[in-house]
Amino acid sequence: MKTIIHKADTRGFANHGWLQANHSFSFAGWFNPERIHFGALRVLNDDTIAPKMGFGTHPHDNMEIITIPLKGVLKHRDNMQSDWQQVLPGEVQVMSAGTGVQHSEINGSADEYLSLFQIWVIPEKQGVTPRYDQKQFKTEDRQGKLQTLVSSFNDAEAGSLKIHQDARLSRIDLEEGQTFTYNLKSDNHGVYIMTISGAIEINNNSLESRDAMGVYETKAFTIKANKNSELLFIEVPMITL
Repeated sequence: MKTIIHKADTRGFANHGWLQANHSFSFAGWFNPERIHFGALRVLNDDTIAPKMGFGTHPHDNMEIITIPLKGVLKHRDNMQSDWQQVLPGEVQVMSAGTGVQHSEINGSADEYLSLFQIWVIPEKQGVTPRYDQKQFKTEDRQGKLQTLVSSFNDAEAGSLKIHQDARLSRIDLEEGQTFTYNLKSDNHGVYIMTISGAIEINNNSLESRDAMGVYETKAFTIKANKNSELLFIEVPMITL
């Protein structure tokens, strides 16, 4: 088993006033040649956005974009639909940028900060028709068990959002002292574990809130929760760029 440790305080950070952004991988003005990607995972941004602020209309293409609000109200609008779409904590949003899409993202609250993860996954094929989807996931369905949020269009698993990559995004909430064994899809996959909150241990490595770890070249590994913990798994093919 091979591992990569990314402690929370080693991430790139940008303070734009209205936006506090933490970058797990090179993004915008922050560049680290050793932190370009983890397999097909290209971006994992941990953003906090001030009330009524956000990103104006901007383009994307040939990327699978997943947004997970953690606190507050996200509002999204793109050129595939004219109405603003509200995305709340407990919901997940996916957008296949494909041949090109223009979209805007703002904090839909007048007085509460918005906290979210935005994830970019490199697609397995280029030039697909752009699409948008979102879905609500119940907290109780990830208590001590894996809750799949996103999977491939080629994966028959029901109930998850779909993207154009042989990837799997999932969450689990563990109580203090609880253990969980994660099984990877194949020998060619790796999984990037983000500790949303709490404290865990994997293979004698301790991770606390917002620490992350990439695991690959193994079939399975076991996690122990040292505190009540919320975890996000991003499993992707270990492609090279």
